[in-house]
Amino acid sequence: MTRCVGYLVQESNFIVEHVNLKHLIYLNNAASTWPKPACVLNAVAQAASLPYLESGRTTLEGLVSYPDEGREALSSFFHSGDPSEWVFTSNATDSLNILIHGFAASHDSPFHVITTEFEHNAVIRPLLSLKKAGKISLTIVPADSCGNISPDSIAEAITPETRLGVINHGNNVTGAVQDIRAISRVLHEDGVFSIFDGSQTAGQIPISLSDTSADAFVFTGHKYLFGTPGIGGFFLRTPEPVLPLKQGGTGFDSASPDHPGEMPVRFEAGTPNFPGIAALTAGIRYLSDTGFDQIPSHLAEMSRYLSGRLSDLDAVTLYNPDPDTPILSFNVSGTDPEDIGLVLGRRYQVITRTGLHCAPWIHQRLTNGLGCVRMSLSYLNTMDQCRIVGDIIEELVA
Repeated sequence: MTRCVGYLVQESNFIVEHVNLKHLIYLNNAASTWPKPACVLNAVAQAASLPYLESGRTTLEGLVSYPDEGREALSSFFHSGDPSEWVFTSNATDSLNILIHGFAASHDSPFHVITTEFEHNAVIRPLLSLKKAGKISLTIVPADSCGNISPDSIAEAITPETRLGVINHGNNVTGAVQDIRAISRVLHEDGVFSIFDGSQTAGQIPISLSDTSADAFVFTGHKYLFGTPGIGGFFLRTPEPVLPLKQGGTGFDSASPDHPGEMPVRFEAGTPNFPGIAALTAGIRYLSDTGFDQIPSHLAEMSRYLSGRLSDLDAVTLYNPDPDTPILSFNVSGTDPEDIGLVLGRRYQVITRTGLHCAPWIHQRLTNGLGCVRMSLSYLNTMDQCRIVGDIIEELVA
């Protein structure tokens, strides 16, 4: 135990000595947001310091029921209606696997799936594993020259055997956001079950699920909802098309050998991540109190500024100068993106992400598989930071 504590102290000292957090410019928010609002950190501390309360699992009364509070917050924030339609998981990857494999398990014969070239490996790998097993056939819909997936192209891909569509709402490389309302309507009209991956949009743009025909919407807590790692979930309008993949304790009907079929425990087994749910709820409240009249405008102002600075540099290729979310992916002519990221991080303490960003299909189209440097902003970044980064990149290119 002493060795463990000493190791943690040693690691902490290393961070303090080598990274000056006061001067750190963190532009990797598409991976995980930092810093977190104070209210989120306080919520985690409070959740960890108090006994946990969950219906059916304790005789304790009078404290916060984090799952109930979290579902209420999600339902209100995404305008979905019934809070029981929200299921907690560990992250978006967990959610997508539950939904994709659970939907496939409900079908005895192979069927056709539609997806897009924008997808993350959290979608690509489950679908390809099903295709390899002979359970599905797959159509990958390309984007147009502006980076958008046309609802018409989705409609054209539908066949009599199409049962499922898995669509990226917001791309983590280009920042392009798809029209969830139009695409979900196209799929719904043909009886195709639709799953939308909102990992990059939840918390950045207003989303009203009641205005869509989406059957399922996936989110993760540690990105733009300002929660902590280890919490995510999904909205599911009708549970019957998706079979649950795990069974266990739920806190009620313990005498039954069968896992309950009711939402949300149909897909939840075992002890929830109480501190993670508390952090997620606090992050949602922070965003609600801040308001979507301020968040998108601030993000757009910073994104436009950095886009302008990068576009002025002849040696820089900017892959989407006008993104819908503040993601700016670029390469410098004749230079490996890994080298650019390394110099930005070590010399200037500007934190980005390089590589393929777990989205190999879109990189095959954009960068011929080379990868790129990605800068992703959050609401807690500042214009001053953007000006500094613009100067740094200009200096590097020169």
